[in-house]
Amino acid sequence: MAELNYEIIETLAVISESPKGWTKELNVISWNGRPPKYDLRDWAPGKEKMGKGVTLTKEELVQLKEALTRLDTLS
Repeated sequence: MAELNYEIIETLAVISESPKGWTKELNVISWNGRPPKYDLRDWAPGKEKMGKGVTLTKEELVQLKEALTRLDTLS
């Protein structure tokens, strides 16, 4: 398996924290030296391990925001 390199450019939000200290975060991350994208995933304390997540472009994030806003108005 190829080595995975990443750089967390900015932490935008910590969504939740588990009793074991893992946090679900929305970050801006550069993966393998590529342009940064928005990333939502679980991180172990100290960021030494990560869970599966979703990586989105700005356009995809805007579409998700619009979809969530529509859901909120339906309630």
